[in-house]
Amino acid sequence: MADAPSLVLIGAPGAGKTRIGKRIARLLDLPFVDTDKRIVALHGSIPGIFERYGEPHFRVLEREQVARALAENAVVSLGGGAVLDEHTQAELAGLKVVQLTVNPESIATRNIGAGRPLLSGGLDAWKALVAARAPIYDRLAQASFDTSSLPAERIADDIVRWLEETP
Repeated sequence: MADAPSLVLIGAPGAGKTRIGKRIARLLDLPFVDTDKRIVALHGSIPGIFERYGEPHFRVLEREQVARALAENAVVSLGGGAVLDEHTQAELAGLKVVQLTVNPESIATRNIGAGRPLLSGGLDAWKALVAARAPIYDRLAQASFDTSSLPAERIADDIVRWLEETP
């Protein structure tokens, strides 16, 4: 890797990785990279990719963008399923990785299904997806912050403070 990200955000869909990541990047005066947004910019909508080519093809595109993003000095937000890839898991070792969590009650008030093909089943689909991925998120993250009720600005401040205190 030529460089390394200052911070990588992982976690459940709808936890606020993009919203909070943008704020952290501003606080740190770093670029912000959202791997899902890069995929959309290069290949079209994620639901469209799933529909036309299937999830395995999407995961190949995702892996390419994750590898690219992890080589940049930036605040990086990974799509919720990016951590399923073994290469991504290996690359995250040694990086500063923060998991954003959110409870189901808060997710119920957020628009989680829009643009997320694996969540077309609503809150039950979200719960099942998170339960399956939680052990991976927990293993990869050095710290975890709950986004259920605190304002995004406060969470971003708390994460920056954690970064400053973490060697």
